[in-house]
Amino acid sequence: MAKQKITLAVTGLNNTDNPGPGVPVIRGVKDSEEFDVRVVGLVYENLEPGIYMEGLCDRIFQVPYPSAGSEELIERIEHIHQQEKIDVLIPNFDSELFSFMKYEKRLAEKGIRTFLPTLKQFQEREKDKLPEYGKKYGVKVPNGLNLGNLSQLNEIEKRFDYPIMVKGQFYDAYKSFNIEQATQAFHKIASKWGLPVIVQEFVSGTEVNVVALGDGNGNTVAAVPMRKQYITDKGKAWGGITIADEKMLELTRSLIQKTKWKGGMELELIKTNAGDYYLVEINPRIPAWVYLAVGAGQNIPEALIKLALGMEVKPMTDYKIGKMFVRYSYDMIVDLERFATISINKEI
Repeated sequence: MAKQKITLAVTGLNNTDNPGPGVPVIRGVKDSEEFDVRVVGLVYENLEPGIYMEGLCDRIFQVPYPSAGSEELIERIEHIHQQEKIDVLIPNFDSELFSFMKYEKRLAEKGIRTFLPTLKQFQEREKDKLPEYGKKYGVKVPNGLNLGNLSQLNEIEKRFDYPIMVKGQFYDAYKSFNIEQATQAFHKIASKWGLPVIVQEFVSGTEVNVVALGDGNGNTVAAVPMRKQYITDKGKAWGGITIADEKMLELTRSLIQKTKWKGGMELELIKTNAGDYYLVEINPRIPAWVYLAVGAGQNIPEALIKLALGMEVKPMTDYKIGKMFVRYSYDMIVDLERFATISINKEI
């Protein structure tokens, strides 16, 4: 059977020590048995490694940061669409999702389909609202405190025992063992991601994650749990293994059913020695380790494209247990010409 030809635009090609999901999403899509995909890479920086990886993208375009204004970003996407006729767009950064959700209808009218959470779904799972989220949906969540200014740090010692986690509203998390470290983390995060800075009680246990896909009607299309095997100093999984854990899957299916989650998601959980699960974060998009799910038998990027195109998708329930992923660094030798082209022309 001939594969369906589509053009896919993808962001998040920064495959560094804090990797974006773009490269593994593209790898998953290229493994598809149903789609013949032309890939348009959308980059914010001219040194994102995905620009220089052979055979990854058919075309690369630089786009303005969402912080420069949603309108400017969307206009650039529309300009690219005139050349490339994008069928599906998969954004992969938390910080850009708001812009794409806001203009979802406008993009759809142009023929660019997305499959994103609703604004309500996106906002209620934000880190500073997680305690309320836990109460509403019956999930254990670490106690938290939102800091709007530095003087509130003094409240920490009344409310929490050290160590604590100090987190940014989009990214970054630092384990702090005393007020000095917490202050340092506060400054670092506030200057990068703004306020509030979130303080969370530290829950001791094993870090486990689930990558999942919801169809927007309460059904779980895909879900694969893994245990982190190796964690970088940025808290990113550099190695992980798929595990059999029905409780994690039940928790995931329950959340997707109750919230009617639409799109990709990652649940970050701590499994305590007592066997309790604490939800520490919900990432409202496909995570950077999604290729492990593909390797285990659930091609989530392919299923996401199908949902975006309005195709029928049967829920995937089986996956291979004991499949591992291990990341590695790899030096690519590239010509300065490619770097100069993206820097000057904003496209390759």
